[in-house]
Amino acid sequence: MLFFAPDKFVLAMAGMRVLSSLIELSAALLMLKYNRVDAALKVNAMLALVGPTIMFIVMALGLWGLAGKMPASRMLIIILGVGLIMYGVRR
Repeated sequence: MLFFAPDKFVLAMAGMRVLSSLIELSAALLMLKYNRVDAALKVNAMLALVGPTIMFIVMALGLWGLAGKMPASRMLIIILGVGLIMYGVRR
């Protein structure tokens, strides 16, 4: 079955991504509704907070799901990689 996700972590990660897409779609509709550049920039500024937050939550869920399935050294490398991503996108 294509959409069968027996793992609760995979289901939670996919659910967060669906929530993120609904937020993005709502923001696009708000921009169209207001039809003003200043309002669109305000909506876009709010999205700048949502994107990294969702990414961090999804990564945390994935790491939590992998916690008992891989060696601690590999988990440390993954956590350092996520930290570097967050460091790279900060202002």
